[in-house]
Amino acid sequence: MKKLLLGTAGLALVGAAAAYYYVMIYDNRPIYEIEYEDRPEVEVEISPTKNAYFGDLHVHTRNSFDAFITGTRTSADDAYRFAKGEAIDNGNNVSIKLDGPPLDFYGVTDHGEYMGVVRAMHPFSQDPIRKSDTAKSIMAMWGLTDEERYEAFLTVGTTIVTGDAIKDIYDQELIDSSWAFNINAAERHYEPGKFTTFAAYEYTQMNVIGSIDDNLGATNLHRNVVFKDKAPKRLFSTLDSTNPEDLWSWMNDKRGEGFDVIAIPHNSNASNGQMFATTMTDGSPQTAAYARNRMLNEPIVEMTQIKGTSETHPLLSPEDEFADHELYEILVGMAVPSEKSPGSFVRQSLAIGMRLEEQYGANPFEFGFIGSSDSHVSAPSISEENHFGKFAHDTNKYQRGSVPPDGREDWEKQGDGPELDFISSAQYGASGLAAVWAEANTREHIFDAMRRKESFATSGPRIKVRFFAGVDLNNNMVNATDMVEQAYDNGVPMGGKISGGEDGPGFIVWAVQDPNGYPLQRVQIVKTWSEGGANMEEIHDVACAKGMPDPVTRRCPDNGAMVDMSDCSTNDETGVAELKTYWTDPNYTPDRQVAYYARILENPKCRWSTWDAIRNGTPPNPEMSETVQDRAWSSPIWVVPG
Repeated sequence: MKKLLLGTAGLALVGAAAAYYYVMIYDNRPIYEIEYEDRPEVEVEISPTKNAYFGDLHVHTRNSFDAFITGTRTSADDAYRFAKGEAIDNGNNVSIKLDGPPLDFYGVTDHGEYMGVVRAMHPFSQDPIRKSDTAKSIMAMWGLTDEERYEAFLTVGTTIVTGDAIKDIYDQELIDSSWAFNINAAERHYEPGKFTTFAAYEYTQMNVIGSIDDNLGATNLHRNVVFKDKAPKRLFSTLDSTNPEDLWSWMNDKRGEGFDVIAIPHNSNASNGQMFATTMTDGSPQTAAYARNRMLNEPIVEMTQIKGTSETHPLLSPEDEFADHELYEILVGMAVPSEKSPGSFVRQSLAIGMRLEEQYGANPFEFGFIGSSDSHVSAPSISEENHFGKFAHDTNKYQRGSVPPDGREDWEKQGDGPELDFISSAQYGASGLAAVWAEANTREHIFDAMRRKESFATSGPRIKVRFFAGVDLNNNMVNATDMVEQAYDNGVPMGGKISGGEDGPGFIVWAVQDPNGYPLQRVQIVKTWSEGGANMEEIHDVACAKGMPDPVTRRCPDNGAMVDMSDCSTNDETGVAELKTYWTDPNYTPDRQVAYYARILENPKCRWSTWDAIRNGTPPNPEMSETVQDRAWSSPIWVVPG
């Protein structure tokens, strides 16, 4: 590995403003404060061709109202310890530990709304807020049946949707203190060059369907707000404004004060088309200024997480036989079916964005991809074999619907079956992870990689994906020892934008399996564009574990991968550890803007619900997929005319 010092040979010295905190006690309440001091410089090895780093930027702890209501008692410190390989308690007396090596980076993203407040309302708390009328009414529920959890969740959650705070528990001092605690935890666990932490939180916007009294559900428009290094003492939540454009304005102001920051939309699949709407928040037509402001503040989106994958849907991509990966078919928080609108999904929104750019000269949806978990037990559940779910009680295999209820041995004669609870455990997937290509494992380098969209998403495995495009790339580069150097010198990586010229660019894609995961089956390049007002797409298999893609169907031959449903064993010899190829688009059109991204599929394996059933000695739930093909997605490369 080459070593550089800010672009010259050597080692990089990383020094940043380290936070420390002190605690004041006021009426039995600890008040955490933040101050910054210079952090000692640390030598960090720099790789000019960049390394792949894996992490999670969407994790909740006891400071989130819904996590605490459902049993989580672990803190931000515990979350970082888990990411570094330690075991923690999931809140239901179950010890959980990361499968595989420690993660490279991590961000705790507790809900900004009422951060730390519900925890302070607990009967065992000595905080003054436990004496409020709202606290007394919710404290009566701490026996916490499922129905009572749901009612407590709605009591607080409804005000997050409306933006109308519950006055007797909207304690700004307590929220600021909880935010300071999380910032300080990130500072305590940051180890430049080894483990990177980010101060972050979730902005929890939801648009109600009908009136709030109708209780018809709400659309998910949440964002995770991630700071590069320093973070301000006060965050901005939906209790300040439910308009994300106001969030962006606040972020612009904070950036001007020296707090660099991005926001990451998540679960667009449950937004009923609103996450990537073609209008501004107030319903007026978008403008170029809106598009540029959105891309400044939201350069990447969350492709996958425990509440499903937001790439596409079979109804929108009927020719894509792999479009049914871990679908989450309802709105967040209740069993109301979500609309399968193009504005809910990433692939279609890429095409919509290019169409909008043709209209007013800027693309509001020119985003890169990451994955993350949305764990509410301080820890991502990313293993099918050892899936522990999103909330504390998700370890209950009966509640999550993976085994027959009432001790039955099969799924027959069960009437309507077990009723899904409000957190929809049965639809949760064991997903996902964020990944970047960065020069070093530091806040600066990982944040900058996300800003330039040199990022990729995985549904859990640590699959590495390289993706380049350029008119000067060629097939001879693929097997060269300096392939990556040549690709950077002669093209652009994922997240880039290039002119395709008359003949079109060449693409190089390189995928390497997770050393602790399953072998790779195929590499695909997904192409999307807008034509005549319609969203268009093509999928090309470009590298196969067995044989070559068929030139007519554009698909790999069957590699014979199988899963033995009696014990979940697989014939791994049918897959490969690495796939690498050069590809040109046979249908390239020089006068059209197109977005391309790579999708890499593993061989199939048992889904977590099937593992549960086999261990229980019962058949898998027929309403659930028996197997899953985990995957990775590169950020797009945009090819423009000229």
